Amino acid sequence: MPDKTTLTRLFDTATQAVRGDTSVGTALKSIDQPAPDQIIAVGKASSPMAAAALAHFDNKVPTLVVTKHDHLTKLPSHVHTIESAHPVPDQNSLTAGQRLIETVENCAEGSRLLMLVSGGASALAEHPKHPMSLTEIASFNDTLLASGLDIHAMNEQRRAMSALKGGNLLARFKGARVTTLAVSDVEGDDLNVIGSGIGNAPENPAFDFHPHIVASNAVARAAIASAHPVVTHSETLYGDINDIAAHIAKTATTKGLHLFGGEPTTILPPNPGKGGRNQALALTLANHIEGQDDVTILVGGTDGTDGPTTAAGAIVDGTTWGTGAQEALDRADSGTYLDAKDALLVTGPTGTNVMDLVLVLRT
Repeated sequence: MPDKTTLTRLFDTATQAVRGDTSVGTALKSIDQPAPDQIIAVGKASSPMAAAALAHFDNKVPTLVVTKHDHLTKLPSHVHTIESAHPVPDQNSLTAGQRLIETVENCAEGSRLLMLVSGGASALAEHPKHPMSLTEIASFNDTLLASGLDIHAMNEQRRAMSALKGGNLLARFKGARVTTLAVSDVEGDDLNVIGSGIGNAPENPAFDFHPHIVASNAVARAAIASAHPVVTHSETLYGDINDIAAHIAKTATTKGLHLFGGEPTTILPPNPGKGGRNQALALTLANHIEGQDDVTILVGGTDGTDGPTTAAGAIVDGTTWGTGAQEALDRADSGTYLDAKDALLVTGPTGTNVMDLVLVLRT
């Protein structure tokens, strides 16, 4: 299918433009950053971000990388790595949280710390302010994920319970300078929301603090616009998937490529099936375009994973919607339906995380 190939290629163009290694490497060439004494990288894109920093400075800089299971890339042998779960923390997340605290507290007076932060850090590392069991932490996160709250509201609650987030981790730093390079996965690129503020400084820090956003959804969309003419180019994917699907169906009516960015929300039923918000949005959009032979739509998470699945999202057209589709949506089991339709978008880990993209191509 030519349109499917075009959309897949453009999605790849976007994710390549905001890869963790590319973004960090470019940033370090343009900012005045002295060699660090310690590197900490946490998030879905932390492995390529750390690789770029080590290549720029010295491969022997002590480095801790915390990332999602199966997201590690090749790193020097001295790098300490921890793989943990997303979107719901596991025991490794608690281990990572403790290791982050120890690493920051062990930084000497006068030292320089380079923090590399990307989306997913909220689940990948945790250390509650007050004693909580892993079951309680998992239940807390499950409730948030099913609530329909946007990332700002969810991360506000995560910051309130965490000894790491909202500046709490760096409050333990007794060195001289912290530089944070962040790949943004939130609306407005707010450092206190990215990873729930795990790379943000406390209020009135006792050290020099230098924060930089090195990649964002806007950069990913600009890469697509540079590679293909775009009719619509907006970051409006904020709100419930049903409202967003109706907005896209109303907006993307003319011929050409319509491009949207952001991060939608959805409310999950008890015992949800297989799939994530992008697969649910894709299937909802398939309902809007049922029977149309001139439109193909790609919905994808730029990190390559959509919720607790190995698919980034889906590619749908006028033939995708059919018997069982509505029932799949009602059960939050869109992934199973789309898989049977051979409509899933599977990219593998992309080395970045700048929210989601919707590409609508009308011919």
